[in-house]
Amino acid sequence: MGEDRRLAAVVELAQGMAAAHTPRESWRAAAAGACRALDGSFAALSVWERELGRLRVLVNVGERAAGEEEFPDGETYPVHQFPEITEFLHERWAGGGEPDAWVETAEGPAAGSPGYCHQRVAALRRRGRGCCVVAPIVLHGRAWGELYVARPVGAPLFDRADADFATVLASVVAAGIAQTERLEEARRLAFTDALTGLANRRAVDVRLDEAVERHRRDGVVVSLVVCDLNGLKRVNDTQGHAVGDRLLERFGSVLSLCGAMLPGALAARLGGDEFCLLAVGPPADEVVDAAGELCRRAAELELGEGVACGVASTEDPIGAVRSGRRLFRLADAAQYRAKALRADRPVIAGRDGPDDPVVRLADSPTPEMPAERRRFRGRRT
Repeated sequence: MGEDRRLAAVVELAQGMAAAHTPRESWRAAAAGACRALDGSFAALSVWERELGRLRVLVNVGERAAGEEEFPDGETYPVHQFPEITEFLHERWAGGGEPDAWVETAEGPAAGSPGYCHQRVAALRRRGRGCCVVAPIVLHGRAWGELYVARPVGAPLFDRADADFATVLASVVAAGIAQTERLEEARRLAFTDALTGLANRRAVDVRLDEAVERHRRDGVVVSLVVCDLNGLKRVNDTQGHAVGDRLLERFGSVLSLCGAMLPGALAARLGGDEFCLLAVGPPADEVVDAAGELCRRAAELELGEGVACGVASTEDPIGAVRSGRRLFRLADAAQYRAKALRADRPVIAGRDGPDDPVVRLADSPTPEMPAERRRFRGRRT
């Protein structure tokens, strides 16, 4: 491959990783870009899990052999089976060497002690590949993992120039991974409540809007539990805000536990003493059961005075739900009624007949609960 083509391949790889929106997309772009750049038939990206002493495959692309999945759940290899990895990580590089790539071929020697077969050579033979180039990926000055590209039997073998180019590609991949990790951390911070570790209001806004769109398109059941933690102000005033924060953290843990009863549910702190659960898919009765368990567990906390909890679900007779904003108002109105009644169990919107007071309160705001008591940033009204 000429210098111009290689330069273009490096640019293509970098652009592919930069355009990725998730770690998986970034991994796939890295492996696929390296595979094309090196005229390979298969490529994989693996991470070194130091604490577990193993390489874990993140993605396989190209002509996969039997048993090789694109995003494998459990394809791992003990590092002790790869003496060249431990030599590179702990001896050559530490002694001042460079993180250079190297080439293996299916006709390579069975190196090591008697009876030992080089694992990479054995894998090439087993999977019908003729050669591979392995390039360590170094991130923040430490070995992060490796880039692996292979060619089939009969194709030209990788040479030293290919290995040098793979080293360059690995450095580009490392830069892309670093950028992806920074973006993921930024996204995590943007959608996470710092005190409880739950999702925050922004995350609920986005997820609820998407969920209601699915409901309108496919009829998927969407349910929302909105709750106010009772007694937080009294705790803050009498025992201090540090104790109040502990109450919020404890309740956040209870909310997370109860949310686990509903597969895929999002547990969130909306702000202050306000929390919610968003469930997409489970039947309304299962959501009500989880909300009931939440009320029971909140009442048993050593701090606070339980929780006021309201539920609204598209599966209940609440009328058409065309926006996340309306579902939020219904759940909020149910919570408002639960607080007014000092109820020790959830109030469910739509279950008190055609003149349900919660639905009436949500759809016809009164001075008791102004329309914008809590502003929901839905895009549709």
